Amino acid sequence: MLSLSKSDIQLKQSAADKQQAIKALATGLEQQGLVDTGYVNGMLDREAQNSTFLGNGIAIPHGTTDTRGLVKQTGVRVHHFPQGVDWGEGKTAYLAIGIAAKSDEHLGILKQLTKVLSADGVEEKLKHCDSAEGLIAILNGDEQLEAEFDAGLVQLAFPATDLIQLTAVAAGLIKNRQAAGNTSVADAIATGANYLGQGLWLAKTDKEVTKTALSFVTPATEFDEQGRQVKGLLMVAACNGAHLNNMNYLAQLLYKQQADKLFTADEEKVVSLLTQEVIEGNSDVFKIRNPHGLHARPGAMLVSVAKKFESNILVANLNGDGKAVNAKSLMKVIALGVKQGHELQFTAQGDDAEAALAAIGQAIADGLGEGK
Repeated sequence: MLSLSKSDIQLKQSAADKQQAIKALATGLEQQGLVDTGYVNGMLDREAQNSTFLGNGIAIPHGTTDTRGLVKQTGVRVHHFPQGVDWGEGKTAYLAIGIAAKSDEHLGILKQLTKVLSADGVEEKLKHCDSAEGLIAILNGDEQLEAEFDAGLVQLAFPATDLIQLTAVAAGLIKNRQAAGNTSVADAIATGANYLGQGLWLAKTDKEVTKTALSFVTPATEFDEQGRQVKGLLMVAACNGAHLNNMNYLAQLLYKQQADKLFTADEEKVVSLLTQEVIEGNSDVFKIRNPHGLHARPGAMLVSVAKKFESNILVANLNGDGKAVNAKSLMKVIALGVKQGHELQFTAQGDDAEAALAAIGQAIADGLGEGK
């Protein structure tokens, strides 16, 4: 796990271009005793091979495999550019994270950073952050960017006969997770649930909430409330906007008239439906053979291949948490933490889906720019 301190961060920096920004980061890494003189050449060479811009206003300059011998200790240097730095191709970086890592330690650093930094809305938070403590909180994942929601917050087939019982159970699940208190439960019950359509109801509260969380409950037997079907209830306890992505996924299900998927799914599937994009289409599994996994360069190559096709393409690391992400997002692909030997499942939906999977499979077989 990456540990950050205020000495690792420099605020209110400026640079004429990305080369100047990289040199400043390399100097900082050297001054911290993390690298020997000359590591900057590896960082510049890596940038020349492939841009280290990840998206969301973030770049992660790091050295090549040839300069790993110059790394004395794994660590990072973080420079914040409130005015932004032109990183080429119309991309602006507000945060540049210089990485020094021995062996494959950089994969762990990248996975931690990209998992946090890939959250929607984080770019604006980083751009306007004005304290080292604030940046550390974001980079360490201390600031909640995603709502808490897992299989333990799903209760299926509960023997309820009215909405009050369902709401109480849903609120109780969140309370038991210590994300909310008794006042939250009482408020949700008193406020009542709103009908969203297709048998789905929504209960919510913002009282005494310490961490934004969702819960989902279905009755053992469907019943009617106010002349409307009750097939399931979603509870939202919110103290920030961490649940907004979940609500977008819910809106997509309702728009497509697919709310029934929630009522026929098991606990894990319910979580998937409300936490990630789900598509139906062609699917294939490929094993990554790159010695150092999917770091920035092969990851960028993979994303580049996926972007050539119109199809919607998702990828999941079967040796990781199995969560599918957009294969056209470098940030999300690197956040999968793919190491040598890991198997990736690609799902493509669209007219050129079959061609997309074939091209991705061939690129992986060819080594994603690093040779077979």
